[in-house]
Amino acid sequence: MTPTTEHRPQMSVEEFEELERRAPETVRLEFINGKVQVKAVTDGNHDQIVAWLQRLCMQHRPELWLYGDRGMKVEAYRRGRVRPDGVLAPFGFAKGHGDWSEAEGVLMVVEVTSHDSDTDRRDRVEKPGGYAAAGIPVYLLIDRDDCSVVVFNQPEGGRYRHQEKLPFGASVKLPDPVNVTLDTEPLKDLVD
Repeated sequence: MTPTTEHRPQMSVEEFEELERRAPETVRLEFINGKVQVKAVTDGNHDQIVAWLQRLCMQHRPELWLYGDRGMKVEAYRRGRVRPDGVLAPFGFAKGHGDWSEAEGVLMVVEVTSHDSDTDRRDRVEKPGGYAAAGIPVYLLIDRDDCSVVVFNQPEGGRYRHQEKLPFGASVKLPDPVNVTLDTEPLKDLVD
């Protein structure tokens, strides 16, 4: 007897959006590379890191806002849907966008790693490609697992041409168009 492979049709973006609308508020869903993924619920230190970054962005670039948990269309042909921990864009960016915003006007997206089984694949592998394909100039990954900050920039051809990884405590320069320097010393106190 020959083993059979079950063929499952890929979920459409429209089907995902309907599923996401019906999901309980305690569940955060994303659609990356044609697959539905559950994003872990954040903990207090995770939320504090996002608040720390939001305050710094407001101090250095008051015309911008770090939108938390904003639904974004990413990947080639806008076939992906993600909810970054932060989306840095001009204040008023999300007005009239509904649940999912296009990447146009976004200066930077931010992810803070969670302590779940697929954070490596999701935050370190799949999302950089999706954000680069969407043309987002800067992707900031705050990696709590190895106490580092990774800055991805120069998107081209669905990937970031440049990335720099620095330890918590370092001075981190966020490049154009963000132009903010972060003193990451406070992140050392937010590692669990």
